Amino acid sequence: MKPAQSNKTIEAPASWDDIPCGAYYRQALEQGLKAWWPKLFGFHLLKIGALSADLDTGDCAISHQVNVGLASERLQVIADPYQLPFANKSADACLLAHTLSYTGDPHRLLREVDRVLIDDGWLVITTFNPVSLLGLGKICPILFRRQPYKSRMYTQMRLLDWLGVLNFEVLHRTHLQVLPWRRQGGRLLSTHFPAIGCLSVIVARKRTFPLSLTPLKNKTSSRGLRRPVNATTRSCRQRHAFKAKYPL
Repeated sequence: MKPAQSNKTIEAPASWDDIPCGAYYRQALEQGLKAWWPKLFGFHLLKIGALSADLDTGDCAISHQVNVGLASERLQVIADPYQLPFANKSADACLLAHTLSYTGDPHRLLREVDRVLIDDGWLVITTFNPVSLLGLGKICPILFRRQPYKSRMYTQMRLLDWLGVLNFEVLHRTHLQVLPWRRQGGRLLSTHFPAIGCLSVIVARKRTFPLSLTPLKNKTSSRGLRRPVNATTRSCRQRHAFKAKYPL
C-alpha cells in the first residue's frame, strides 16, 4: 500500500466541467446526497475545495454555507485547506467533495477538518474508487497524466480506517456511477454491482466518546464480588465451638 502523504504536486480542477464526464459525476453525487442534506442541521457548513463549492447543496438544512479553497470562481474564502481560518469547533458540517483526491497529505487535511468541526458535527466525503472502471485507467500509461486518472484514489476501507482513528462514526457509505461515460451510470449495473461504482460516498459524524470500550475497562467492570478467603470455614468452627461450650 502506498503511503498517504505524497510530495508530488497534484493540480486540482476548478470545477467539474474541467473533468471528462464531470457533469455526470456531479449529477450522480447531487442525487446520491439529496436524501442526506435535510438531515444535517446547525449554523455553518464548510464546502472545502473547488469541487465541493461546485456541488448543489440547496436542500441542506444549514443555510449559512461557506465555500473555502485556493482557486475557483465560486469561492467565498481564499484559504489553504490545511490551515482553515476558523476557530476550533466552529463548523457544524464539512463537505469534502473529492478534496482528498487532489491533496498531498490527506491525513493532515482530515485532522484540520476534525479541529474545526463541533462535537457530533457532520462530515461528507466523496472520492474516486480505485476498484472501478475508472480506477483501471490509472494503470494505462496514456491516461495516467489526464483527468481524472491522475487524481489520488482511495478504497472505502482505507477511508474508514482514517475516520476510525479520528473517532468518526460512519452512518452511510455507498458507491455510484458504475459506467463513467453514461449519464445514469448504468442503472442495472449500479443496482446489482454497486461496489464497482466510480464514485465513493461516506457520511460520518464526529463523536466525543469512544465507539468501543477499552478491553481493560470492560474486563474490570465485569468482575463480581469475591468471597472472603476462609470465611465459611471460620464461621463453621465458631459455630461448633459455641455448641461445645454451651450444650443444649
